[in-house]
Amino acid sequence: MADESWYAQTAYGSKEVPRQEPPAKRQWIMRFAKVRLPWGNTDKVTAANLLEKFSPKKLRHYEEIKKEREEKIATNTYDPSPYELIDFHIRDDHEQFRYASLPASSHFWLYMRAFGKWIFYISFIFSIPGHISLISLVNESWWELTKNLFIEYYSWLLGIPLLCWALGSIVVKHFPSLWIKPSRGPIWELNRRTGLVTVFDYKNNGEYKKNGTIGELTAPFYEFDAYIATSPDSQGMPMNVLYLAHRYRNIMINFGALLCPGPEVQPACALWDFIQNYMDVSRPLPDLPQYEEYRHLDPTTAEYDRRIGRNPRFWIDMDDATFKQVVREMHQRVANIDTFQRPNLMAAYVTYVD
Repeated sequence: MADESWYAQTAYGSKEVPRQEPPAKRQWIMRFAKVRLPWGNTDKVTAANLLEKFSPKKLRHYEEIKKEREEKIATNTYDPSPYELIDFHIRDDHEQFRYASLPASSHFWLYMRAFGKWIFYISFIFSIPGHISLISLVNESWWELTKNLFIEYYSWLLGIPLLCWALGSIVVKHFPSLWIKPSRGPIWELNRRTGLVTVFDYKNNGEYKKNGTIGELTAPFYEFDAYIATSPDSQGMPMNVLYLAHRYRNIMINFGALLCPGPEVQPACALWDFIQNYMDVSRPLPDLPQYEEYRHLDPTTAEYDRRIGRNPRFWIDMDDATFKQVVREMHQRVANIDTFQRPNLMAAYVTYVD
C-alpha cells in the first residue's frame, strides 16, 4: 500500500483484504429481485453520466473563476458570494466522495422548470396532428377553430406547463436565494483515505431531533457487497439500480440518486467498477475530469502519473470534439462490460452462505 503515512491503516487495498467471518444468510427481501455483483477484475470504466458531468469546457470555466478569485484576494478586492459560505455537504475529491441532496424546496423549482418544459413540448407536438384533423372535419375556418380551441383547450393544455417552465426558469436564473439552500446534511460517504463507508443516520437517531447531531453508520469498504435491484416502473418495465449493502449490519446505500434507475444493467455494473477503483489505494484515482486537479495530492496517483508521464492538463486542455469521442467510447465500453462473467474475488476472504 502506497505511503502509509498519508493513508489510514484502514484504507482499502485490493491485494490486502483481511479474512472475514461468514455472513448470516440474507433475509428473503435481500435476495428477492437482487443480484450480487462480483468483486475485482475491474475495468477502467464508469457510468457515462459521471464522465459527462465535468466537461473540459466546464473545467476551464471553473479554472478561470478560481484564477479571478485568487487575483482579487491578492489585491484585497474580493467580495465572496454568500453561497460560497454555505456547506452543501457535497465533496468529490482524492479523499472523499460524499453525497448530499438538495432539500425539497430546491427540487420544487428545478422540477417545475424541467417538467413544465417537457410537458409543454410533448403537449404541443401531440396537439398538432389532432388540430390538423379537426380542421378537415369541421366547417369553421382555420382561424376560428384555432381561436376557439385555444380559449377552451390549448390555454390549459399548453398554458399551464408553459407558465411552470417560465416561472421555474425565472426563479432558478434570477432568484437563487429562493432555491439554493443546503440540505440538512450528507447522505453517504465513500472515503478513499480511510477505506471506510459511512451512511448518515437521521431517522433512528434521537440526538438529531434533540440537538442536530447526525448519527453515523460506518464500516470498512471490503465488508460491503454490491447488488443490482430490479423493480418495475409504472409501465411494468424493469428498472435497475445499484445498492451497496453491508454483510453484517443493516447499512445500505441506494445509488439511484447518483445514477438514475434504468432498463439496462451495464451502467450500474460500470458504477460498481468505478467505486472499487476509487476506493482502492493500490491503484491510482479513476482518470476522470473531476479528479484532475487532485491527482498530485493522492500518493498512489501522483507516483503513477510520474511513472507514465501523464499530462497534468490532459482533461482541461482537451477540445470538445475529442471529449465527445471519449464519451462515445465510454458508452461503448460500458455496453460491453463483462461483470457477470467475472469470478467473485472476495470469495477468497469470506465464505458466502447464499
